[in-house]
Order: sequence, then structure tokens, then C-alpha cells
Amino acid sequence: MQIPYELALGWRYTRAGRATRRNGFISFISGVSMLGIALGVAALIIVLSVMNGFQKEVRDRMLSVVSHIEIFAPGGAALPDMQRTLAEVRANPNVVGAAPFVAAQALLARGEDMKGALVRGIDPALEPEVTDLAAENLQGLKALVPGEFRVILGSELARQLGVRAGDAVTLIAPSGQVTPAGVLPRLKQMTVAGTFNSGHYEYDSALVLLHHEDAERIFRLEGPTGLRLKLKDLHAAPEVAQQLARSLSGHLLIRDWTQQNKTWFAAVQLEKRMMFIILTLIVAVAAFNLVSTLVMTVTDKRADIAILRTLGASPQSIMGIFVVQGAMVGVIGTLAGLLLGLGIAFNIDVIVPAIERALHTSFLPQDIYLISRMPSDPQSSDIVPIAVISLILAFFATLYPSWRASRVNPAEALRYE
Repeated sequence: MQIPYELALGWRYTRAGRATRRNGFISFISGVSMLGIALGVAALIIVLSVMNGFQKEVRDRMLSVVSHIEIFAPGGAALPDMQRTLAEVRANPNVVGAAPFVAAQALLARGEDMKGALVRGIDPALEPEVTDLAAENLQGLKALVPGEFRVILGSELARQLGVRAGDAVTLIAPSGQVTPAGVLPRLKQMTVAGTFNSGHYEYDSALVLLHHEDAERIFRLEGPTGLRLKLKDLHAAPEVAQQLARSLSGHLLIRDWTQQNKTWFAAVQLEKRMMFIILTLIVAVAAFNLVSTLVMTVTDKRADIAILRTLGASPQSIMGIFVVQGAMVGVIGTLAGLLLGLGIAFNIDVIVPAIERALHTSFLPQDIYLISRMPSDPQSSDIVPIAVISLILAFFATLYPSWRASRVNPAEALRYE
């Protein structure tokens, strides 16, 4: 099979020899353009993969503690008819688990130390159906026996209070008792039954788990304040929430996991779009360096173009030669960027710790950020558009210089040869 001469010449010009200083300089500029495209593509892949990794890591850790959907009564009151609501919820085929809970805020004191806490009363028998954290800590949940007032603390909260299993802490409920001396907060001494570590700093530093019957007594409730649900598909949570809103009896509030942290997820998506636009401009700058490279190549090859024209080459063929040259630079640069970017993205969990050890520093301190390691999640929905955009920019950058080459007048080019 004979290769078209346009393709052969375009590839030959891409490999521009260094016999002369001028050719060497053109080859250098071409290499810089190729390197710029490769670095821009690699930077886009790495940054978007890391942002995807952060989003996935935070979402997974968050969903190990929170449920896919929460159903609760207005004003923090007890559910009016929990058994009927539970039966209606389980009738939905998308629901695979349901458990009652009590949600409240309180203070946790140990000596002179006092911390704000998110109190969650749970049913130890049903809680593993709705959260991965409870399923993994099944033995610890068995210590939550109604009437014994035991609690399980987040590991960071326990560290801040300086307590461990067997120690006593005081739970201070905000709604107090009315006495002749005024309104006094209700205090209850609790025993620490253990700790949990979800990997999510926000919950590890504030969440307190206890039996829902104990929570009902402390906060003077007639029953659980809501139900927590687990679905077959977490991404279907908004749709299932709408279905439940139409099917459940009574006036109940329904909230899915995307609404609980809606602002955070919206901010991540906005940052991801802005980073894509900014880094695409880097690829665009590198791609349009091809314009100067091809303009210099056309000037250097005027005699070659004139000879080809006298031998019968059409202006379209001349244009095709230089389009091939510029496209080759774009293709090689894009492929190199894909290999570099994917190589780093898939091995970032090894590369970043090595850099941290070499520099004796930590890029993500756990007490500041939600997670302490650099995650990465390369997705084809990001990588394919990056490669396509890079190739399109490189192709468009070749059009003007190639058109200039096709307009070279053979007589003018050969006059002084």
C-alpha cells in the first residue's frame, strides 16, 4: 500500500533535520510546542483526576456515616406514627434498609473540657442496614444497651476530651429544666463504650452515638425523630425522595444526601469547571505555538514548495503537507500528555507520599482538611474531551500557515535559487 506523499512529506518535516542552524531552530520550536501540549494535557488530567478523587473520597466517607435519605418530623419532634412510616418506606423497591434515629445537639464535658456534639440516637440492631460505619463496627454497637447510658464517640472527639473506653463523660442537653432558681440544663453522666473512625474529620470530631431509647429519655421525646434509609443506588436518591414524598402519609420532611452537603458539591463542580477552562488555555497557548513553527517552516521550505508545484502538486496537496506536520505535533504532544497524565494520576498515592517524605512536610494535614491523603479518580468523561479539545486546537492552529504555503508563487520562490 502506497503512502500518500503529503503524509510522507509532512512526517519528514515534523522530524526536521538539524543540518543547518535554521532547521535546528525550527525543530527546537516544534519540540517546545509539542512539550507544551503534552504538559498542558497532563496537567488537565492530573488536576481533574485529583478533584474527582477528592469528591469521591469525601462522598464515600460521608455516606459511611450519613444515610442516603432521611425522613423526619418538622421541628425536631418525634415521628407521629413510626411503624406506619417504616412500613410505607419498606414498600418502595429502591429501599434496602431503614432504621430509626434521634438527632439532637448537646455539649459533652470531661472535667474542665467541653465540646459541642452532634448526638445521634440509633437502634443497634437496625443501624448496620443503613450505614457502612455501623456495619463495620457491629461489635461496638452491641455495647449500646438501653438504660445503661453508654456512648460511642468519634475518635477525634475522644482525643480532644482525653477519654477512652470505660471513662465517664457528662452530656449536657440544651433544653433545660424549669426550677425555682431558673432554667437549668439537664446533665447526664454517660460511660464511653468505645470510639469509631470514619475518616471524615467533621464527624470524627463531633458525632456521639447512643441508644435511641436513652436519647429519647435525655431529650424528653416520645419516640425517634426520624428514619434513615439506604438505597440500592445512591445516585437515585433525589428521585426516590420525590417518590417517597408522594407516597408517605402525614406531613413529613424528606432530605437526601445530595441536599445535606449541596453547597459543598456545587462548589466542587464550579471549581472543576473553572480549572478545566484555565488549564485548557494552557493547551491553547501551546497549540497556537504551532502557528509560529509552521510559518517559519513554510518560509524555510519555499524552494521545496515551488519545486513540488512545478512537478504538478496542487495547492490542496501543499496545504495538506503542512496540515499533516502540525497535526503530527498535536497528536504526539497529546499522546505524550495522556501517558504522562495518566501515569501520574494512577500512581499519585505513591508519588505524593514520596515527595512528602523527601521534603519532610505534609500537604494535607488531617486537622485542617477532611482527608489526609491525595486521592485520584481518572474518569473517561474528563480524559476524552481533553484529548479531543487538544487535537482540535492543534488542527486549527495549522490552517493559516498551511494556507499561506499553498499560496506560494513558484516563480517568486525560485527567482534567487
